[in-house]
Amino acid sequence: MSATLLRPVTPADLPALFEHQRDPVAAAMAAFPPRSREAFDPHWAKILRDETVIARAIIHDDVLVGNAVSFLQHGNRVVGYWIDRRHWGRGIATRALTLLLEEIRERPLWAHAAKHNVGSLRVLEKCGFVVHGEGTIPGDDAVEELILIREE
Repeated sequence: MSATLLRPVTPADLPALFEHQRDPVAAAMAAFPPRSREAFDPHWAKILRDETVIARAIIHDDVLVGNAVSFLQHGNRVVGYWIDRRHWGRGIATRALTLLLEEIRERPLWAHAAKHNVGSLRVLEKCGFVVHGEGTIPGDDAVEELILIREE
């Protein structure tokens, strides 16, 4: 039986997480451009220093397959996750987000997903998020997004 668990992200995880976010297919699906190493390292250093951020490594069958995070954005607690594309379609994101939601007691929780990211939207719906509104992910190629909320 497969096992998925969360543990705190450590600096030793960062090389694998850097490689995950470099996948052009995953980056396009998430509508999130990959960071260069020079941008990635200080970004994650800031995350790991911030006491308001919950940053978890997603471990599936003893392999680091992604990360799940929760952070404050404009006064709202937001959740997000990233799964290495080689592990998509196996229920790992749903299980990881479920575990993160069990850890976070604060409500409401918010999430953002590109409208074209059907897989991520399905994960969020399975975890009790409902569409609250729409927006645009800023960038050179602005992408439409859905803004979701979980009240309970």
